[in-house]
Amino acid sequence: MLVHQGVELETPPSGLEREFHTLFNSDALQFLSELISTFQAEVDKVLNLRVLRKVQLDLTGELPGFLKDTAHIRNDPSWRVSPVPDRLHCRHVDVGDLSPCDTQRLITGLKSTAQGLQIDFDDGNCPTYHNQIKGIYNVYQAVHNQFQDVPPISQAPVLMLRPRAWNMVEHNMMVNGREVPGPLFDFGLLMFHNAKLILQNQSGPFFYLSKVESYMEARLWSQIFFWTEKKLGLPAGCIKATVLIECVLASFEMEEILYELKEHSAGLNCGIWDYSASFVNKFGHQAHFLLPDRSKYVDMEKRFLHSYMDLLVQTCHRRGALATGGMAALLLPRDKESDLYKTVLRTVTRLKLLEIKAGVDGFMVYDMDLIEPMQKLFELHSHGPNQLLQLREDITVTPEDLLTMPAGGVTLYGLRYNIAVGVLFIEAWLSGRGHFFYLGKVEDSATAEISRSQVWQWIRHQVRLEDDGTVVTRALVGSLAEGLMEDLKAAIYCQTSRDKQRLMTAVSMFIEIVQKNDFPEFLTTYLNLDHTFLSSQSQHENGQTDMVPKARL
Repeated sequence: MLVHQGVELETPPSGLEREFHTLFNSDALQFLSELISTFQAEVDKVLNLRVLRKVQLDLTGELPGFLKDTAHIRNDPSWRVSPVPDRLHCRHVDVGDLSPCDTQRLITGLKSTAQGLQIDFDDGNCPTYHNQIKGIYNVYQAVHNQFQDVPPISQAPVLMLRPRAWNMVEHNMMVNGREVPGPLFDFGLLMFHNAKLILQNQSGPFFYLSKVESYMEARLWSQIFFWTEKKLGLPAGCIKATVLIECVLASFEMEEILYELKEHSAGLNCGIWDYSASFVNKFGHQAHFLLPDRSKYVDMEKRFLHSYMDLLVQTCHRRGALATGGMAALLLPRDKESDLYKTVLRTVTRLKLLEIKAGVDGFMVYDMDLIEPMQKLFELHSHGPNQLLQLREDITVTPEDLLTMPAGGVTLYGLRYNIAVGVLFIEAWLSGRGHFFYLGKVEDSATAEISRSQVWQWIRHQVRLEDDGTVVTRALVGSLAEGLMEDLKAAIYCQTSRDKQRLMTAVSMFIEIVQKNDFPEFLTTYLNLDHTFLSSQSQHENGQTDMVPKARL
């Protein structure tokens, strides 16, 4: 354990000594200590406010709505967010879920024609000590032009740095006797080592902010940004951040979130699966909020989702902010002449064209072979670098629009699919990976969240399968998981007894999570605090360099 003026830090994982000592010099530790000491109490406050809000919703049965106390902000037509730098004017296609510890994929992304790279320490990343240090150091190398045959940062796609969300803690560092908030650990190191050089190259610093649930959380981020800019001698307002609206409660506070971050805003982002899962998180015990089979009945064309996207676009453009859509998770087959390739491309094109027509200024893809086709789609169906002039004054979104669940039931296929994704995500985390490939898609914590949320909710409400009327119970889920074992073994290329044991552990942990009486708020929090995951890190942090998700396309 390294001890430095109130900071306790675990020694580096094997093989990362050079990276560790580059990142954790005495000045960086001093900066981190001051950052965390300054804002720890405020982090505690916003997390307690989340708990209080949930308890109030449970006790009163009230549904969320647009806030009365902040109506003056929404009703004032005069304010706008500050203009974004030139490099953010065109955000047509970002690469999403780019786990920064995956050096080769990062280098490939830096060489691509994408407008931006979502450098993801959150949904697509497993936050082992090894992965965090390797990932932050890889960003350092990219910014300092230390990768061979890679464009300088001023010419490469912009880095959209996505620290962990507020629900995550960093176990390997303590300040003033407490484990530190994961996002402050990530943000602090990324800013301290890279901000000035990125700014000099007119390429940042730019961030994604995950799982923001209220304008109070946006206010906290604004305070952190102003403090950091002053501490590092940077111009006020140079940090720009895109807030991901991943919680149903935040959808009622989008204008307030923009207002709190107006000097630092790069806009808002809408996605499908974290947002859908938040309905189970906040209202899952209520039968009229039963979310039907996502594989059959949930997509961005459904009322509650297209209303959310329409409102986000309208809100952003009204205030001069960029509005971006979610990530295309489908993977293109290697054979470009195959019927499957054409089918996948048609599917992605149809879904993304819906977003373009709704007025989004950009979206994400995982598969880098989709970058150019999606950029051409934007060129064909929009004008200029963004759609800020699409004010969407033709729509009015009501609380009922945002809170109406789609019709539909539950299928055996959908139940099996959710079980498989949930189990394989836990197995991936136990292996030190934050995302994986399954049935032609990339799966990450967002799809794992909706998968385990739906299984929990279907058990809780004892729903019947459309196929034959069978009631969804814990016993049925356990039986289906057991019946899926051969498919799951094939999906992870199970070769050793250790692989099999890890998969069986993942199944046990999944069953444990979906039968909890009280819904675990975040799967990633649950895993990050679990002894099984924490003890597994030592098994795979010796001698690791790059971890690439096992592909089964």
